[in-house]
Amino acid sequence: MKGRSIVGVLLLVAISQGCEKNIPGTGSTSTTGGSENDLWSIPVSKVFDGGPGKDGIPALEEPHFIPAVEADYMDEDDLVIGFVQGDDARAYPHRILDWHEIINDRVGDVNISVTYCPLTGTGIGWNREINGSVTTFGVSGLLYNSNLIPYDRLTGSNWSQIMLECVNGSLLGIGIETFALVETTWLTWKDMYPSTKVVSTETGYNRDYGRYPYGNYRTRDDFLIFPVTNEDDRLPNKERVHGILLPGSTRVYPMSLFGDGVTVIQENIDGRNIVVAGSASDNFAVSYINDPIEEITLSFTPVQDQYPVVMIDQEGNMWDLFGRAVSGPRTGARLEHARSFMGYWFSFAAFYPDVTIYSL
Repeated sequence: MKGRSIVGVLLLVAISQGCEKNIPGTGSTSTTGGSENDLWSIPVSKVFDGGPGKDGIPALEEPHFIPAVEADYMDEDDLVIGFVQGDDARAYPHRILDWHEIINDRVGDVNISVTYCPLTGTGIGWNREINGSVTTFGVSGLLYNSNLIPYDRLTGSNWSQIMLECVNGSLLGIGIETFALVETTWLTWKDMYPSTKVVSTETGYNRDYGRYPYGNYRTRDDFLIFPVTNEDDRLPNKERVHGILLPGSTRVYPMSLFGDGVTVIQENIDGRNIVVAGSASDNFAVSYINDPIEEITLSFTPVQDQYPVVMIDQEGNMWDLFGRAVSGPRTGARLEHARSFMGYWFSFAAFYPDVTIYSL
């Protein structure tokens, strides 16, 4: 009965916006998933069929990019997910990802999948090289805790996006390597990287990229299409937070903690020094592991109005929001990316019930 009621909710959403093939939908629970292997590391009874089926939501391959000045379909407050490799800055808009969820790309020598789940608001950069072989990821059509389950096309194994590991198939239990991404507004990203490229709407698919396909889902806090295994009312369900996953610890930093300009937070979590830089006004948060370098533990303070630089240390090194020292005696050094990403509060609480919330 619960699965049927969920179907009805999303069908109403689809009808209210105009019926269209491959609108993300929902269905009944799945017993076997998208893999021939029936062994799962998550409860199969909690794995839901999202409706469109395997590849019904088509991932993008080798996307077409255009210069920022040509992206007239973008509004300045649109959220984008940004990635930088060397001098190559790229933006992957939510407008595109809402309809495709995965973009398989190659940036220089980096094989990356930008995975995004519209229902949990989580955007994570995945390394497409697994066990020495390069693959691409597709949308399985399955969800766990309302979150995207990608599958890799090399083995057909299913993965949990938020758990960052394979949950079904021949790669069961293998973790995924992640890349540092920055989620922010299109205006802020262009300010940081004026030469950025952005994914074009010329995707080869007939989608209305000017329309959000889930109705009022983003703004209605009590609206969850799929059930989750744990609910937590310490924060509003849809509040955007920056979450850090450490062995044995998960910690989130609500965007509301950060003020105008750049704020830097330094703390020790289970023996690991963490530095978080964020801005509520410019709508971003990033985090890095601050391990000692040559037996020196760096201390950071925020830098204002010098994007993409966001902080400076006691030696005078300037660091950008991708954790790179861009000037000073340590120029070229890079902080280790924390396993972290943005998302709705409810998604972290569902997967990590012992999650802690940072407070000033």
